[in-house]
Amino acid sequence: MREGPSGSSARIAWFEEAGAQTERNRPAPAPDLPAPGEVVATSGRGQVTVDWRPVDGAAGYVVHRAAAADGPWHAIDNRSGDLLAVPHPPYADTTGERGVSAWYAVAALPSIDAPVGPISEAVEGRPATTGDALVSVGVDAGAEVGPVGRPWRPIIGSEHLALLLRGAGPGGHNVGDELNEAFRIARAELGTRMVRAHAIFHDSLGVYRERDGQPVHDFERVDAALERLLETGLRPVVELSFMPRDLASDPERTVFDYVGIISPPRDLGRWSELVAGLVRHVIDRFGRDEVRTWAFEVWNEPNLRVFWSADEAAYFDLYDASVRAVRSVDPTLRVGGPATAAVGWVDDLLAHVAEADVPLDFVSTHTYGLPPLDLRPITARFGQSDLPLWWTEWGVSPKHGSPINDSAWAAPLVCRGMRSAAGRLESLAYWVASDHFVELGEPERLFHGGFGLLTIGNLRKPRFWAIRILELLGDRELATTIDGDGAGGLIEVWATRHDDGRLAIALWNGTIDQSKADGDALLDRTVRVTVDGLGQGGFRIRHRRVDASHSNITAHWDGGDWPDEPAWDRLRAADRLEELEPERVVQPSADGTLELEFELAMPSVSLIELLPEPTT
Repeated sequence: MREGPSGSSARIAWFEEAGAQTERNRPAPAPDLPAPGEVVATSGRGQVTVDWRPVDGAAGYVVHRAAAADGPWHAIDNRSGDLLAVPHPPYADTTGERGVSAWYAVAALPSIDAPVGPISEAVEGRPATTGDALVSVGVDAGAEVGPVGRPWRPIIGSEHLALLLRGAGPGGHNVGDELNEAFRIARAELGTRMVRAHAIFHDSLGVYRERDGQPVHDFERVDAALERLLETGLRPVVELSFMPRDLASDPERTVFDYVGIISPPRDLGRWSELVAGLVRHVIDRFGRDEVRTWAFEVWNEPNLRVFWSADEAAYFDLYDASVRAVRSVDPTLRVGGPATAAVGWVDDLLAHVAEADVPLDFVSTHTYGLPPLDLRPITARFGQSDLPLWWTEWGVSPKHGSPINDSAWAAPLVCRGMRSAAGRLESLAYWVASDHFVELGEPERLFHGGFGLLTIGNLRKPRFWAIRILELLGDRELATTIDGDGAGGLIEVWATRHDDGRLAIALWNGTIDQSKADGDALLDRTVRVTVDGLGQGGFRIRHRRVDASHSNITAHWDGGDWPDEPAWDRLRAADRLEELEPERVVQPSADGTLELEFELAMPSVSLIELLPEPTT
């Protein structure tokens, strides 16, 4: 077998520029994995779909492409701005030159911090410039395969909670009131239960100072922020960061416009007292039973120097002190980490807590632009197969200001990520709920490529509607088949049944290749959906759509920085999940089969609902 590139090939430039920590505390060993077998490249219009047999123990895979069968090999870069690894097959490559043959090979990855394994045998594929592009989808309405996983529900991300206490902000909007409303919308329409309470120790909340050399804890503003959060019906995942100025070993080491201090504490004992003091206080203020429904996460992305100025060993010291402080107040409270960027240090933390006999109640990490990797093989290697996996940041791009953050292109990628995560991890927390976000300064216009699912003013972006469509699915998944040009890679299906007999089928057409953010006619597809097992009786069909011209709030914006009141009225009137076509009643065939055919552009997401008509 030919050896693949080194482990760093699973990352790309932004991670190095952001300052990946290189000083590590005895990196945990990872197994040597074989190359994937049964690799197949299926050529289609505008794309090549690569499939392979999964490798036991793999957290992900890196797909390589070359101009010749013997290389040189390069990991395919979809311009995600984060990892180059995907969690499972199939993989639709839309980055190749149309009409030109290329060679593909796949390597397994045991961990993001481990070397990529040997690459597979090479297979040839060529993205075509013409041809029919039909995808056939089969749904068996009588075959339930299990419950529908909903990884978007447990947690959603947010800018630091001090914003809940703020008044007037960008565009003249009340920041605290709109962030509060955004949380209410997420709970009511997306099923969200918790929010990541970012930067609880930031000096904007004034939790710590020293007077005459002695620590003084003040949780008044923390109370006010948490009270506003709790009144929305959401509960916090309390992120234990940044470092208070009076406790910081180097208060000049900071990040973001709001000056989050990233250095370790100059006194780890006083940090422990602060953590324990916070926990005691919130139990006294909100009640022990309430706080037991919360969780605590230690720091944010310590494997990047922009967020943690020390090394991995110093983070583990902080982790140990934090966990012991929380558990000293109540041993039942949940604490986890490492909250790393790009899936770093997961193996190392698992090895560390086993050696140090320190609790770890959940593994948390972050990534963007691709479906999340499979961490279950990693936790299994450390005898913790059932450890909850919380991706406490995930989104379509790690770049604030990227146009795709406001675009319809993001919608199918969100569906793909959530579908991939369902059933194999507990939480895939979208980062973030609202465009009220000040890390890089105040937003200067309404549509500025912000991270939020909701704009300033709480208009719903296409990716919000993508999660809303998934939330409208039933509770029982139905068996499906999918065949044709781009099936499983470009086009995916998720078919479900509600307890009352309604069927809800989500389909989407999307590529992970961000160079196609404006769409690509060669990737548009015709979809034929055949639903079997319906029995007799009519069905009312409702077909809702997210694409460039449906459920896309930017399509209703005339430009400029901020709307005037008439423009706000027009935008709010357009803020809805739109119908693709009028509802109609159809009758299945005598054998209980119904067939539908429609165009599914790239990018787009469809929700087809079959509602039984009352019998007379």
